[in-house]
Amino acid sequence: MYRGYSLQTKRSGKSYHRGAAGSLVSKSDPSGVNLIMEKQRVALIGLGLMGEGMAARLLAAKFPLTIYNRNREKAAPFEKSGAVIAASPRDAAAHADVVLVIVSDDAASRAIWLGENGALAGAAPGSVLVDSSTLSVTWVKELAAAAVARQCELLDAPVLGSKPQAAAGELRFLVGGSAPALERSRPVLAVMGKEAIHLGPTGSGAMLKLINNFMCGVQAASLAEATALITRSDLDREKALGVLMSGAPASPLVKTLNTRASAGDFTPNFVLRLMAKDLKYAGEEGTQRHLKMQTAAAALAVFQQAIASGYGEMDFSAIVESVQKA
Repeated sequence: MYRGYSLQTKRSGKSYHRGAAGSLVSKSDPSGVNLIMEKQRVALIGLGLMGEGMAARLLAAKFPLTIYNRNREKAAPFEKSGAVIAASPRDAAAHADVVLVIVSDDAASRAIWLGENGALAGAAPGSVLVDSSTLSVTWVKELAAAAVARQCELLDAPVLGSKPQAAAGELRFLVGGSAPALERSRPVLAVMGKEAIHLGPTGSGAMLKLINNFMCGVQAASLAEATALITRSDLDREKALGVLMSGAPASPLVKTLNTRASAGDFTPNFVLRLMAKDLKYAGEEGTQRHLKMQTAAAALAVFQQAIASGYGEMDFSAIVESVQKA
């Protein structure tokens, strides 16, 4: 689980290993030699809304961290905090026991992992590769096969939560892949999240994440259309929304989206265009399984219109304003 050992000559009858938060945990050692097991070296690739918080958590927990980001300027603050900044994904992976990637979509993930300067080319045999991006199951399985060819193991481990949860270390990892690989990476995941749920073989994490986001997208689109219908009727908008927000339609997500939309605060926690991407991927997974994802298709049309109207880089709560102004 941990990278290596350093030996102390003093004999005390106990040995020690570093826990995920950097503490020393003792256990009996019949030889009487003190062992300190070093923390895993981590590569983090991608400093978007989620990656920044994850990097900060890893550095706070004293993990040796190498970072790669296409925009090197975004990595500069982390270099000052002790991270090594790599020139390429390959260079980042070459110095890691656990390689963690979190980027926007299949195309970005493919560009990071594959090619002469890709992370796979640099990953050492035996490394655990973790992709926490929200991806299609098809690409995840292709990537897993490429990892095996490099004598590595891939975990698809997308996250539940957004920017605030990443900063607070309260993400939930949805994990597909082998249980032993998860256990090897668990100390790293533990400092970034409150839970890592093993869902099954490769692709399981990716599939549930798409289902989760598909349901979120449908709720967001329905709130947007409901709010627009209220506005264009004779109803008092504030009173009507108050009734909805205290009744059965008011999931935690719907309440949060309504609060942000009412305040006109569309500072991104989760970018609108990425929700459209996830709805598209979910629909494609349904098609492959001979299932018509009709609500996903309807919600996707609403999000595509919002992107066409210039809301793509805003928080996805901006879908409410987009429909109102349509």
